[in-house]
Amino acid sequence: MIASGIMKQYVIDELRYQDYEKIRTYFNESFGESDLEGIYWLPLDPEILTEVQAAHTSCQPYYFVLDLAPERLSCELLMRTRSRIRCDCISYANERQRNWIIKALDAVLEKLEIIS
Repeated sequence: MIASGIMKQYVIDELRYQDYEKIRTYFNESFGESDLEGIYWLPLDPEILTEVQAAHTSCQPYYFVLDLAPERLSCELLMRTRSRIRCDCISYANERQRNWIIKALDAVLEKLEIIS
């Protein structure tokens, strides 16, 4: 169960404005324009679903929510679905999923030549 009022995040801060623009352009092209300013939904690789998530086919796909602002990029470590607000399959990322999102975001930053 998820503790009320607590949110685990992975945060990349102190972005330069030109890096923010590169990331925003990349996210808009990759995930579509954001309905809420700076909020993007990154689909989780289906290969790394938990047993519960894999069994909940009506809740799939699962996403990490990315929050991009001019000074930082943050990612909630809560696995979400767009089809439900509450379900047993909505949970914090396990170690494998957490490592996957960190590697995925690092790959974007490397591709955009923000980090090496």
